[in-house]
Amino acid sequence: MSGNGSFGLVGVMGWPIAQSRSPILHNYWIDKYKLNGRYVPLGVQPDRLADAVRGLRALGFRGCNVTMPHKQDIMAMLDSVDDTARRMGAVNCVIIGDDGKMSGTNNDGRGYYSSLIEVSPSFKPASGPIAILGAGGASRAVIVALLEEGATEIRLINRTFERAKSIADEFSGVVKALPWERRADAIDDVILLTNATNQGMTGKPPLEISLAKLPKSTLVSDLIYVPPETPFLKAARERGNVTVNGLGMLLHQARPAFKAWFGVMPDITPDLRATIQATFT
Repeated sequence: MSGNGSFGLVGVMGWPIAQSRSPILHNYWIDKYKLNGRYVPLGVQPDRLADAVRGLRALGFRGCNVTMPHKQDIMAMLDSVDDTARRMGAVNCVIIGDDGKMSGTNNDGRGYYSSLIEVSPSFKPASGPIAILGAGGASRAVIVALLEEGATEIRLINRTFERAKSIADEFSGVVKALPWERRADAIDDVILLTNATNQGMTGKPPLEISLAKLPKSTLVSDLIYVPPETPFLKAARERGNVTVNGLGMLLHQARPAFKAWFGVMPDITPDLRATIQATFT
């Protein structure tokens, strides 16, 4: 529906939703490219999700982003879901075609990988073992993205071992589940270490892990972007590791969604980053 010249109405659906930076991000691009449209927050309680999805079509939306807690439940309410979203078990972007059909995809993994390459262009997932801390929905997105880019060994480390093992069994052969107690030893030869837990987020306790055995050459990433530098990333940076926070993932996952809705692939500029970062203080 991006090419018909009509007003482009899009948004982000979640509960709660006030914390989302997506309206600031997408409206920045709408204004920059002088497009006729707006991106709005859509606070939808879980028991009203089906009504809200039907309302998107009725109100003429071009689509929406989807955030917690709706990423899984919305899948059954769409006309189609692509293979990437099915592998991740979640949808974060809905596109409504000119025929009214609603399709779902998930750009989180692509956004994550793009954020790594932006900071470390030479990074190759196939060049060594990778360790991921946490086995939630964000972790699945990271795993799928790294597998699609050729990763050959991913160590999934989670407080609840059974949850990690369930994901490892699904991606058998490449993903290996390890108990939380082994986290400090399991990173001694990795090329990438990623925190996919909420530990270190503003209002949460810091992630507890010793980096003593971590190679200085390891790329260290955190999916959190509030605060911009978690204690985990700070510790890694101070010992010489290159670090990547979650802001790049947020920005890069938004680009293909914006392109699908408005027909323009937007740029990520220093001014955009400063605009988003200013909302954290």
